[in-house]
Amino acid sequence: MAYTSAMMDQMLVFDRMQVRRNRDRAAPDYAAHDFLKREIAERVLDRMGDIQRRFPRLLDLGSHSGLDPRELDPKLGVEWIVSLDPSERFAGMAAAIGPAIAAEEELLPFAPASFDAIVSTLSLHWVNDLPGALVQARQCLKPDGLFLGAMLGGETLHELRAALTAAETEVLGGAGPRVSPFAELQDAAGLMQRAGFALPVVDSDILTVTYENVFLLMHELRGMGEGNAIAARRKGMTPKSVFLRAAQIYHERHAGPDGRIPASFQILYLTGWAPHASQQKPLRPGSAAHRLADALGATEQPAGDPAVPGRKPR
Repeated sequence: MAYTSAMMDQMLVFDRMQVRRNRDRAAPDYAAHDFLKREIAERVLDRMGDIQRRFPRLLDLGSHSGLDPRELDPKLGVEWIVSLDPSERFAGMAAAIGPAIAAEEELLPFAPASFDAIVSTLSLHWVNDLPGALVQARQCLKPDGLFLGAMLGGETLHELRAALTAAETEVLGGAGPRVSPFAELQDAAGLMQRAGFALPVVDSDILTVTYENVFLLMHELRGMGEGNAIAARRKGMTPKSVFLRAAQIYHERHAGPDGRIPASFQILYLTGWAPHASQQKPLRPGSAAHRLADALGATEQPAGDPAVPGRKPR
């Protein structure tokens, strides 16, 4: 299941208390399970490095254990980092050059125009009011400030979702939500525009990680703080037989020649800027100096019925 911007406006999809409990539980041993966070944070910072700008004041939104200042490229010019995470334990672990705050991504405690840049890595997919969180992030940026986020997208863990649904349906006669719904690429692009970011860009890629079995995958997810926090999840104990059957289904459908199973993580990268008068503006319709057909070496055809062999356009 993926969720749309309309659903995010109308529903409390996630139990935020459970999100915090999951993160608090994961924090002490997080370093043993943070490979995905580290990989995506490195990619986000690489993207920042491609921009010929300096960002003295930086907000790490949904920081987990925080950015390591020693790993920042000096040319970014970062002088001060604020780490914000809903988990008090994670906030207490942040080693950034600045304060660490335990607070909600949906209720940012900062004055307008406080930061030159905001980065967010693998946290926003747990936010109920994602449109509101993005608006607040944009308001916290100085004019022409950069927002660069990475969140899990709709293709994430589709293998696990299908296996658990099939197992619960077979064993219990019905399935409850066990894998978080994630935003789709087109929804993320629309949300950036709705939040008022200038020059928004959204793209994605897929990372595939293999595991010996589904139980090690689920253990890893708990270690990441990514356990089930869907508000409509089953509250009672799930029979062991459901997970045993899910493991069988997962292996039957997806195991490779070596017997290992793949787990897919789709990463959505969201980039946008706080509006500023110096930024490029789209051209006014009809103001182009050259015809697109000339540039492409094609024949211009009026809109209407498509041309077919032996028939002239009307």
